[in-house]
Amino acid sequence: MAASGEWRDERSGERLPAGEAHAWQPGANQTLCGLPLSRAGLHRFHHVVWPDVFPESGGAAERVRRVCRRCLAASGRRSARGWSRPWVRRSPRP
Repeated sequence: MAASGEWRDERSGERLPAGEAHAWQPGANQTLCGLPLSRAGLHRFHHVVWPDVFPESGGAAERVRRVCRRCLAASGRRSARGWSRPWVRRSPRP
């Protein structure tokens, strides 16, 4: 995952994301929404997994202010909460 800022946990000394969070896969030069990492000035976090940036996870989300909606959609989630009703066809044509 990548984020617009970073901070260090005082207890563990670990670098953690802050600001706006984006989904990113190591080895790629851009986020899942297509934002280039270097031009946008995003910090990479190899050790933080994408679900840990959601507020309800309690993981590395302490200072994440916003999760990119386009990255949410590209990663297969419809909302930061992780729940949404799946699309169902109600009355298909015969």
